[in-house]
Amino acid sequence: MNNILTVSALTEQLRRNLEGRFPFVWVRGEVTNLSRPVSGHIYFTLKDARAQLQCVWFAGRQGGGGKFDPLTGEVYASPRPDPTALIRNGIELLCAGPLGIYAPRGQYQLLVEFVEAGGAGALAQAFEERKARLAALGYFAQERKRPLPANARRIALITSDRGAAIHDFLELAASRGLPASIRVFPVPVQGCEAPAAIAGALTLANSQGWAQVAVIVRGGGSLEDLWAFNDENLAETIFNSRIPVLAGIGHEIDFTLADLTADVRAATPSHAAQLLWPLRRELMQAVDDLDIRLARAMKNIIGLASERLAQKSSSLALLSPCGRLRRLKEKNEELSSRLHKNVSVWLRQKLEILDRGNEALLRAPGFARMLAMHEQKLAWLEQILPQTVKRILSAAESGVSALAERAWMLLLQQLGTRQARLDILTQKLEAVDPAAPLRRGYALLYGKDGLLRSVDGIERGQTIEAQLVDGRIVANVEAIKQTGRGHDDK
Repeated sequence: MNNILTVSALTEQLRRNLEGRFPFVWVRGEVTNLSRPVSGHIYFTLKDARAQLQCVWFAGRQGGGGKFDPLTGEVYASPRPDPTALIRNGIELLCAGPLGIYAPRGQYQLLVEFVEAGGAGALAQAFEERKARLAALGYFAQERKRPLPANARRIALITSDRGAAIHDFLELAASRGLPASIRVFPVPVQGCEAPAAIAGALTLANSQGWAQVAVIVRGGGSLEDLWAFNDENLAETIFNSRIPVLAGIGHEIDFTLADLTADVRAATPSHAAQLLWPLRRELMQAVDDLDIRLARAMKNIIGLASERLAQKSSSLALLSPCGRLRRLKEKNEELSSRLHKNVSVWLRQKLEILDRGNEALLRAPGFARMLAMHEQKLAWLEQILPQTVKRILSAAESGVSALAERAWMLLLQQLGTRQARLDILTQKLEAVDPAAPLRRGYALLYGKDGLLRSVDGIERGQTIEAQLVDGRIVANVEAIKQTGRGHDDK
């Protein structure tokens, strides 16, 4: 029974053996279960695919950044980053120190004394540090980023000429959008020479002043494969680019400093082509939609113009001298008809009175004498009545004729005024007619940027178009002669 050990005794023996066998070891693993209590100690677990190791980094053993590396003895010009900042869940670390046993829990653990980023973890740490510096300089600010040109016609493509990315991009470019010109700037996209070559190609594309947009693409890969696109000088070149930059680097989950600095980020090289150009069937549908809208708009414009013309015609018909003359003529005819009718009624009434008077005369004494007197009055009436009616009608017709003549003179005066204004407007319109100089034998010259007003900026071999009155001529410039003193032919 003397060989029976207590738990404490067994644990102490294991501790001495463990510490004697592993006085100082380096261990690589992924950080998990990170804990930073108020005591200042750091607790975490290092793990790989098949095992895990408990680690503790006591506050007294945590050296600050400083200018001195206690592991190598190297002295730095500027303070190193705080090594405790390296520890984050999910990052790969290299940890060094002795192994020990924590008796209250009966578990062994690594007593950490030194920490370094390991493998991809070091690159991830460097990426985060560079990302923070560039973000502070405003490289990633959304307000400075520019939109891509719609249906870009001139593209500078910066990529490897032997990778799959260029084939994917060019294949989609041939089947989408409008026809476009693409200048390929072949560069290495991996290795030490890649960042300077990519930045140089982008600088060259800017200096040429030809491209509407620069596209930087590369296929997928590991963090090490894509590290060339995390170069700070390359990010600065993208930031200072005068033309918009579209970056399609790696896969959708990959992010580089070039992606973050570019004006627009594409998930893949193929996605970059999709962002530049829409499907051609979408363009055709857009053209059809515009054609339908144009036809509808023209129909509405013509309808509104027709309504306004009808209103103006109606107003003109009411206010024109011809219309007034027509209404006066109609009124004259109406008055003449009423006059004839009233005269007939008046005559009929007088004849009735005469008939009653004749009857009275027949019964009255002295009929013959009275009858003779009435016959004389009747004869007088029959003689004077037509003349009176004729004078009344003549006076009415004279008034109507005078009104008609006056209306006609006013109409001629208005037409003369309107004709003079029309002649003046016609002369002004002809003076500003852009086709008038063409009909006199002149021509309009167009270059790649539009209408040419000077020989400045024109080079030999450049293609220009001459607009004549009946069509266009496409020509190449063979020589340029400038008028004025001090200029030579070139």
